Amino acid sequence: MRTALTYDDVLLVPQYSEIRSRTEVNLTSNLDSKRTLNLPIISSPMDTVTESDMAYHMWDHGALGIIHRYNSIKEQASQVAELTQSLGVDSIIAAAVGITGDFFERAQALVKNGASVICLDVAHGHHILMQEALISLKMQFNSDVHVMAGNVATKKGFNDLADWGADSVRCNIGGGSICSTRIQTGHGLPGLQTIMDCAESDRDAKIIADGGLRTSGDIVKALAAGADFVMLGSLLAGTDEAPGETIDTSKGIKKKYRGMASKDAQMVWRGRFSSDEGISTLIDSKGSVDTILSGLRKGIVSGLSYSGARTIHELQSKADWVRQSGAGLRESYTHILLR
Repeated sequence: MRTALTYDDVLLVPQYSEIRSRTEVNLTSNLDSKRTLNLPIISSPMDTVTESDMAYHMWDHGALGIIHRYNSIKEQASQVAELTQSLGVDSIIAAAVGITGDFFERAQALVKNGASVICLDVAHGHHILMQEALISLKMQFNSDVHVMAGNVATKKGFNDLADWGADSVRCNIGGGSICSTRIQTGHGLPGLQTIMDCAESDRDAKIIADGGLRTSGDIVKALAAGADFVMLGSLLAGTDEAPGETIDTSKGIKKKYRGMASKDAQMVWRGRFSSDEGISTLIDSKGSVDTILSGLRKGIVSGLSYSGARTIHELQSKADWVRQSGAGLRESYTHILLR
């Protein structure tokens, strides 16, 4: 039985650097031959994370927001159209669909209104229904539309989705802060191990590290391990641009954040629940997402500079890893308050 690693298990070893200014660091990453992001961050298609306002601000920072699918086709298409008019035709507009029911009709409506990235958004993507959905969408849209798929936890899953037509694949199962899939089902892999395994693939699809990323340092580790992008939920939830009203409590201003496999979310968007693999909770209101994204960019740039890397590709080629003990992990945090 092998050992599987997650982000807290490892550190990157600092290396000699010839970077005189962090302005030399370039975080550009290509989604495909037609589409490029200047910041390799994608916001999760969750109903407490990404609607048109979040997607607008993500694009403003060179990142990407995926408008969630937990509404009617008309409502989601309207948000895509609104975003297309406000950002212009040269922007990248992304929206999510499922893999059953009205997914094909929904995808057509989204593309008609300006979406150029369609995300097939399911918890367990290594599945025959994903295969059928991917094949049908790629036959319909060819290379005009970037098709993102997932989630998977293994190299085999990544390879299959790539072979079925996925241009990018969301990698990780059960690592999100409000996800309980591993507890409820006993299945999953630690997040960093998934990225390291998928990075061994010879397929051209892009790797999106999705879940378990709590800090800019975790993002740097994911990129160093082979991810082309990271997908964030909890780090962006609770911001002014995230959907949902603010709630004034005795413990301060809060906003709701919930997993889409939670009972609460399923009851809201389809009136029933088939599984309970997530939770719903209140988190602190964080202010503008602009502040969060600016801080993450600075941390990622700093991380690359510690490895003497000017690009993500260079970081991946130079990465030098060590495993750390539990004591090492405790030492890594600001621990003065633990004395």
